[in-house]
Amino acid sequence: MALFRCNICGYIHDGDEAPDKCPKCGAPKEQFTEIETDKAGSIEKSRKTNEMHVAIMSIFAKLQKWAKTIKEENLDPNCVALADKVLKDTYETIQSIKAELEAHMKKGKWG
Repeated sequence: MALFRCNICGYIHDGDEAPDKCPKCGAPKEQFTEIETDKAGSIEKSRKTNEMHVAIMSIFAKLQKWAKTIKEENLDPNCVALADKVLKDTYETIQSIKAELEAHMKKGKWG
């Protein structure tokens, strides 16, 4: 199996050959280029970390929701202080993950 990139929109297709047309932009098969083996290996490795990063962001979004609820309830100063820390730390981590994913995209390692 190989990877093929659409030269118009960047869509990456997995298969033995390029698709007849790009599922994203509709470009014909001739607009696809096979990705070199070493570059395809980097994309495959990045797919795993990209998936994990997205999962972490989803979990952190839930943590943020719960922390906001704790703040709204305002029952205990220590709990509110901890909720503030959770909000700050998860925000910073989510922003760092977004930057890393953007770096993967700019390097063509998203797909």
